[in-house]
Amino acid sequence: MPRILVVDDDASTRRLMTVSLRDAYEVMDTGNAEEALKLALECKPDLILLDLMMPHFSGFEICQAIHSLSCTSNIPIFVMAGQSGSKLRRHCVQLGARGYFEKPIDFNELQTTIRRELRKKGPERRAHLRVRMQVLLKLIGLGADGNSWEEIVTTENISASGFLCPCMRALTKSTTVDVFLAGSVDVFVGQARVVRKESSEGSWQKFGFQFVGAARDWILQ
Repeated sequence: MPRILVVDDDASTRRLMTVSLRDAYEVMDTGNAEEALKLALECKPDLILLDLMMPHFSGFEICQAIHSLSCTSNIPIFVMAGQSGSKLRRHCVQLGARGYFEKPIDFNELQTTIRRELRKKGPERRAHLRVRMQVLLKLIGLGADGNSWEEIVTTENISASGFLCPCMRALTKSTTVDVFLAGSVDVFVGQARVVRKESSEGSWQKFGFQFVGAARDWILQ
């Protein structure tokens, strides 16, 4: 049975969500932001319903934290809020949310959206299966000053659609680089963009890259 995590500081809302969903899903709920992060890490729910206005930590911060960690980044998050507005919706999507529901929740729409999301979730996971593998790569990019730069990196894990590696160079989200398999003769693989930063301590940052379009001559094909 698919597992859904409901995060809302309002107990009555959590009860309504549980009653609405428990026939088809295993429902976990919490009104505490710290516990929500713990449950996301430990239980790996198939989908998260997240209230935007939480005490101590906002839904924005929780959404960003869950989406930025490699072990939880593929969990679909749907934000629930008592506010409307295209800017708010766009901001939630930029932080990693898959969708946005205004309160009071339309439960028919919610259940339809959940079913649709979970139907496509299984193939997505298989397509993005990660393998711990060290691969030597050369990354070439263009700096803000317009000058080209390059760096040799070693991956920590790879998938058919991207890789995780530490870099000395400070990169920002959506930075695009040319990727080469490094060796006596460098082999061009394709272009990749930064989709997340894994850590922020020390001079070496870990970045998650996703290929732009199809990669050629990649390890996992």
